[in-house]
Amino acid sequence: MDDLPDIDTVLISHNHYDHLDLQTLRQLAARRRSTFIVAARGAGLLRSQKIEPFYELDWGESVTLSGFTVHGVPALHFSARGIFDRNKALWCGYAIEYSGRLVYFAGDTSFGGHFAQIRERFGSPPLALLPIGAYEPRWFMSPVHMAPEEAVRAHEILGAKTSIAIHHGTFQLAGDGIDTPQRQLMACRRDHSFLILKNGQFAEIP
Repeated sequence: MDDLPDIDTVLISHNHYDHLDLQTLRQLAARRRSTFIVAARGAGLLRSQKIEPFYELDWGESVTLSGFTVHGVPALHFSARGIFDRNKALWCGYAIEYSGRLVYFAGDTSFGGHFAQIRERFGSPPLALLPIGAYEPRWFMSPVHMAPEEAVRAHEILGAKTSIAIHHGTFQLAGDGIDTPQRQLMACRRDHSFLILKNGQFAEIP
């Protein structure tokens, strides 16, 4: 934690444990350098842990911070932290506008018409962050997670100049192996505009 630079904003797409880890968020909040943004009806959990300041966004809602604007956008997923709270809070992606440029963070999502809707609303993003992991078996996972070939289709529908694969290589959450998503993406991507980064690796985006 001490090695992290200042983090202006923390985007929380939904409340699953691999995306909303309270211990990590408490540590970030203790630094008093970050603002937290969470999907609608998810702020109560942050409030109970004194993780603040925060904003809560529904699909179509926005908040402007220090020179940039974060928009809540649709995703196809679900929420739950236990057996009695399924879909009591929302899930979302985020579109971040800064100096006339756009970054689209899809969060967790299955493939669907929302990618075309996001392009129609915001234009083609210079950078998209698209999930590729936890997609097997398809009969079970396809309503909530994209397979790598679907992420390639999403990249093309968005018209993204560059996409970076996310949601892979850290936890094995489903039937696909921990390195299967990246190998599958390498096999089906059309060119090198869809990047695969190792944990800790970085890329400069022009």
